[in-house]
Amino acid sequence: MSEQIEVVRVAAWEGLGWLRHGFSTRGGGVSSVYGGKMLNLGWTKEDAAASVVENRVRFVRCVDGDLVQKRGSSLVGLRQIHSDVVRVVREGDGALAGKLETAEGRAVLEGDGLITNVPGVLVGVGTADCVPVLVVDREKRAVGAFHAGWRGTVAKIVERGVAMMVAEYGSRVEDLEAAVGPSIGACCYSVGEEVHREFGERFGYGEELFRVGAAEEEGKLYLDLWEANRRQLVEAGVWEERITVVGECTACAVDAVGEMKYFSHRGAKGVAGRMLSVVGVAG
Repeated sequence: MSEQIEVVRVAAWEGLGWLRHGFSTRGGGVSSVYGGKMLNLGWTKEDAAASVVENRVRFVRCVDGDLVQKRGSSLVGLRQIHSDVVRVVREGDGALAGKLETAEGRAVLEGDGLITNVPGVLVGVGTADCVPVLVVDREKRAVGAFHAGWRGTVAKIVERGVAMMVAEYGSRVEDLEAAVGPSIGACCYSVGEEVHREFGERFGYGEELFRVGAAEEEGKLYLDLWEANRRQLVEAGVWEERITVVGECTACAVDAVGEMKYFSHRGAKGVAGRMLSVVGVAG
């Protein structure tokens, strides 16, 4: 595994000089517990806190070093709870000790979405199979990051996030752009009848999100969370042509040397690090 940090970016956003964003991958860190020199960005029970701190510094510098130099720790995350709770980071919040993070950098706020228009702040969500969704308002220069596992998707976390951006910043849905990041794909995400039922009860198009596995798989159901969140963005009013689906499965995507590109809870049978998906307004 290369020591170089690889950050996955949205091509359509590369020309936005005021925007900082990226989806992390596995390689380029200092964590040794997941195979050596891994970029684990989550406070997992297997990894040392000091390694996570160093990995986060490296990742944020890779996204935009100026944010670290000008503002200190610019990364704001969440204690994620698989909900529809979206938090707002406002000007001055970072100056209130303990409100957004501990001294070590652990999240204080609970929820599954963050929005902000404050320069010099990156908002981010952690994943290891769940879907990260980033939303950008080019006109108002406001951004959002949302964590959408199957429960969060059923709870309509992304629709809630878009509605809050409209309410908080006066965003117009026609000005919003979104990216559905690397996460477990329909190729690998088998689910039970409970999940199938929940989607069917909540969404008119719910059945379209599932496929039945081959005969030898004894009728397993596979869920397409990428499409579920893409459809949710469309339902919220985001134009289809302004939605990017990265389309890489965390459970089976590999890097240039054939090793796992991302952390995957399922792919690693429950012992995995975490990626971060971040977005922010340059300071």
